[in-house]
Amino acid sequence: MTRTPEYGETWVYESIVGALPGFELSDRLAIGIQFAVFEAALLAVAAAYGLWEAVVPGTVAVLVAAVGSWLMLRYSRSVRALRSPEGYRRVLFGSNIEVVLGVMAFVLLVTYLFVTDPRTSDVPLLTEILGPEPPALAVALLLLILWDVVYRIGTCWWATVAGLWRSIVYEFEPETTREYARVDGLNVAFAGVQLLFVPFVLGHPILVGALVGHVIAVVAVAALSVLLQRRSQKESGGTTL
Repeated sequence: MTRTPEYGETWVYESIVGALPGFELSDRLAIGIQFAVFEAALLAVAAAYGLWEAVVPGTVAVLVAAVGSWLMLRYSRSVRALRSPEGYRRVLFGSNIEVVLGVMAFVLLVTYLFVTDPRTSDVPLLTEILGPEPPALAVALLLLILWDVVYRIGTCWWATVAGLWRSIVYEFEPETTREYARVDGLNVAFAGVQLLFVPFVLGHPILVGALVGHVIAVVAVAALSVLLQRRSQKESGGTTL
């Protein structure tokens, strides 16, 4: 049975949703509201400024963020259901490193969009999506949606790194090791979902490289985590965790 999470044992996203006064939302409802609000805003801005070409890439971004939210919640609930070591939970949830990684990635992305891309591309990505004179409201919405996606990418990466740390520091019984491998697979799945962006950035090799490189890194670290855990298990014959 999944125990009730304590303070410091949740993602920032979970804490925000759980702190809404007077509301107790199920995962599906919270994610459904998230998708509906962003998609409605996207369609409203597209209608107001005639930016219908931005609807498809924008919808893909909103969808990726929603999938990321669902996988984040599944990951965190699975970790807590396994009664993971306190040290691992503290590293995973209590450090809030996923926010730091998200902010860093967002700053790099904004710098690329507004500085690097205009200097290196014949047609900058913002121009492709929002036209040569993008409305301020459309740019603001785009950045908000991108932050929603990038924060979840930061969470995906931190969960993967924390999983590797867990495999180095702790040893588990065979069944628990298999469960952790399944949990780590959620991060790999989310990284794979991010490849949906590739068709929209094919003319921008830096972004393609960043997306593909991110996926490869997540897969590699997750695979190393599983390998180390199983090797440690064979050497010790299993432990009590």
